[in-house]
Order: sequence, then C-alpha cells, then structure tokens
Amino acid sequence: MLGEYLPILLFLAVAGVIGIALLVLGSVFGRVLTGARSDDEKLSPYECGFEAFEDARMQFDVRYYLIAILFIAFDLEIAFVFPWAVIFRQLGYIGLVEMGIFLGLLVLGFVYVWKKGALEWE
Repeated sequence: MLGEYLPILLFLAVAGVIGIALLVLGSVFGRVLTGARSDDEKLSPYECGFEAFEDARMQFDVRYYLIAILFIAFDLEIAFVFPWAVIFRQLGYIGLVEMGIFLGLLVLGFVYVWKKGALEWE
C-alpha cells in the first residue's frame, strides 16, 4: 500500500530540492554579481510615487490610484477584443456593429474622464 505513494514522495522530494537549489543559486549569484552592495535605486520611489520606507500613515495622492483603476478598466477591453477578433468572420456585420458600440462606449468614457481632468497630473 505504501509503495503506491513512493512516486509521489519522490516527485515531492525532487521538486523540493530543485526549488531550494534555485533559491540558493539565485541568492549566491545575486550577491556575487552585484558585489553585495546596497543599491540606492532599489530604495527609490518606483511606481507608487512616494518613498518606500517612511511612515505608513503619511498622506499620499489618490490620483495615482485613480490612474491605476482607469488603466485596468481600459486595459480589460483587450480581454473582449481578442476573442472577437478570432471569430470576426463568423460574426458578420452584427458582430462588427456590437463591437463598434462597445468601443464607442469606451471612447465615450475616456472622453468623460479626460474632460473631468482625471488624467491631469500636476
């Protein structure tokens, strides 16, 4: 009965050894190639717009999150455009009109956000 679990245990052992080896090799190569120095670029503000290691209760600009949400909303349209493009010939003119309405609504939303000044960064 226990012999049936031997391949699974062997698989888990090999996967564990490979995982640990990759972590150790990545750490060793990272220290060797960078010379184990402190890198100021790693501590600089990246996408969030504020310093990485400051007080957690500091005030920050909410417009960053507004831009991020708008990016996600307009980026998700691709999830609808790709499948539509794959079966475009099967849908015919009705599919073309429906996608035109969908993209028109997205453009209308984009124009609204633009006119409201949500894309302005001071």
